[in-house]
Amino acid sequence: MPLPQSRYDLPRIIFGVLFIAIMIVACFWVIQPFILGFAWAGMVVIATWPLLLRLQKLLWGRRSLAVLVMTLLLILLFILPISLLISSVVDNSAPLIAWASSPGKLHIPDLAWLQSVPMIGDKLYTSYHTLVNAGGAALLAKVQPYFGQTATWFVAQAAHIGRLLLHCALMLLFSALLYARGEQVALGIRHFAVRLGSARGDAAVLLGGQAIRAVALGVVVTALVQSVLGGIGLAISGIPAATLLTMLIFICCVAQLGPLLV
Repeated sequence: MPLPQSRYDLPRIIFGVLFIAIMIVACFWVIQPFILGFAWAGMVVIATWPLLLRLQKLLWGRRSLAVLVMTLLLILLFILPISLLISSVVDNSAPLIAWASSPGKLHIPDLAWLQSVPMIGDKLYTSYHTLVNAGGAALLAKVQPYFGQTATWFVAQAAHIGRLLLHCALMLLFSALLYARGEQVALGIRHFAVRLGSARGDAAVLLGGQAIRAVALGVVVTALVQSVLGGIGLAISGIPAATLLTMLIFICCVAQLGPLLV
């Protein structure tokens, strides 16, 4: 007995798939401004989750108090230094650009302290001045116009204060939500991973969380040690605005740029 052939409504299927694709693109377009903040929050929460559990035990088992303390710590470690740094850069942008752009402000240093270096000091000093006399001043004159352009570019990048502070605020908000409902979110992600890859999917999620925590803690702890040592050195040397520069060192170390730039 021949089976009846099923009839497919091809235009209906095409329009249905097209509508689903349009909805996916529209949803991604709506949540796009929040993706970066949520990614930051996810990494921060995964890295500091053991600290949250310890605080919860110390605060009589109350999750709300632990979330409040962790939120304040995030403000002190991330939001406050970035805000102070951006405010300082914007406030001092005009004198910096004027100084870097005006001719005659930059001079090749004499570096007389090279003579005090044991054994090779005099040779280094002589070689340096030979290089300068051979055309160093002309090279500096040619490079001079680019200093102002470079300073203007850096200030323009720092002037996007609204976007950066928005991402920081979103990171803080999402971090507080994840701290409060972390177990439920982690369980949902693990269930989704099990549906995708069975036991291997669950193991991949756990391994990813451990890797994020290990890398983040290593970077943050190293950045804290470097910034504290750098701040102590700046304070002993009498460098002005040592506190602000210490915050900048911490941000550079977290970004894997190192303290040498400061």
